[in-house]
Amino acid sequence: MLTNLTVPLLGLVDTAVLGHLDRPEYLGAVAVGANLFTLLYWTFGFMRMGTTGLAAQAFGRRDHFGQTALLVRSLALAVAIGLVLIAVHQPLIRLGLVLMNPGPEITALAAEYAAIRIWSAPAVLCQYTLVGWLIGTQCPRGPMLMLIVANGLNIVLDIVFVTVLGWNSRGVAMATVMAEYAATTLGFWLVLQRLPAGQRFSRALLGRLADYTAILRVNRYLLVRTVTLLLVLAFFTAQGARQGEVTLAANAVLITFLLVISNGLDGFANAAEALVGEAVGRGSRRQFRVVCRAALRWSLWGALLFTLAFVLGGRQLISLLTSIDEVRLRAWQFLPWLWLLPLTTVWGFLLDGIFIGATRTRDMQNTMLLAAFGVFLPVWWLTTGWGNHGLWFALITLMVARALGMGWLFFRHTRNGIWFRL
Repeated sequence: MLTNLTVPLLGLVDTAVLGHLDRPEYLGAVAVGANLFTLLYWTFGFMRMGTTGLAAQAFGRRDHFGQTALLVRSLALAVAIGLVLIAVHQPLIRLGLVLMNPGPEITALAAEYAAIRIWSAPAVLCQYTLVGWLIGTQCPRGPMLMLIVANGLNIVLDIVFVTVLGWNSRGVAMATVMAEYAATTLGFWLVLQRLPAGQRFSRALLGRLADYTAILRVNRYLLVRTVTLLLVLAFFTAQGARQGEVTLAANAVLITFLLVISNGLDGFANAAEALVGEAVGRGSRRQFRVVCRAALRWSLWGALLFTLAFVLGGRQLISLLTSIDEVRLRAWQFLPWLWLLPLTTVWGFLLDGIFIGATRTRDMQNTMLLAAFGVFLPVWWLTTGWGNHGLWFALITLMVARALGMGWLFFRHTRNGIWFRL
């Protein structure tokens, strides 16, 4: 949980620094640009999720060569994909901004932000792989240290670049890039300390082309699932932008809290990934049941605490992130939707962890596709007359529908013993 709660601090610090400037355009530009990179980078989020499940199962089997080979091959894929993203970033950024369709001034600022952020691509994708491998081999302290370094450096650089030097959204992008590379460097050092005893790097670890295609084959369902979820979030941002710069900025503040919720509750999901993967690797049905029950109990307690915090202190938390009166007042109007988020999203986050640990990624893909295209879009279309309230209602129904679909599959797989079928 400590590891994941440091993730949205990058967004919280960026939002707080820009939210206290005299113009909302800077906050809106970073909201659009950051959402664009969330879409771009988490398209390859399987580098983290898939690595966790596969590493955990190899850890459960005590397969030292398999753990190390997975790490080496996944890092090679991460670097290659990152370099390709840098090479083709200009058309990607233009396309993303056209789809989001913000105002002209925000578009210019967001494009400047994006042109800087893209240089972190290799570091970010390597970081996904390193974090996934460390969690899968049950070393969660490593990712925590990586992200503490990233966020600490980001906070300092944000203050220097934005508050002192006055670089605004450009300074936020530069701070984030430098923080990402610092965290990745630390991650490589931590992984070297964690490699199985006696396991040395050799040509066999690099493998053949078929080994890399096998990793991509395993993770293709995670790719589709992640892209679908991120398209929904990008659509959410784009629809908010069409309702004006103030609504866009208010949604950016509230979505930041959604990231806090998801990353906090994902701490239990990440633990489930590692321990469920180990149970599947060992073939232990008893350990599987114990992990699922414990993760459920702790996840529900966490969701209740988040709900209590937002009900009692939601207005104060919003005021911490922005001093722009019109943005703050608009965000307060939609605060009740934030109250609903913890208890409607917790189920999906927990089930994600179980399904990733068991590498049942096709089920994750299918339930997300059904929730997005069969529930979210129809509900949004039917509630367009509600304005931004309809947009938030559609997002809540997406979370509920996804949880219901995965919950049904969980009980079905448990009853039929599907979790342990390779």
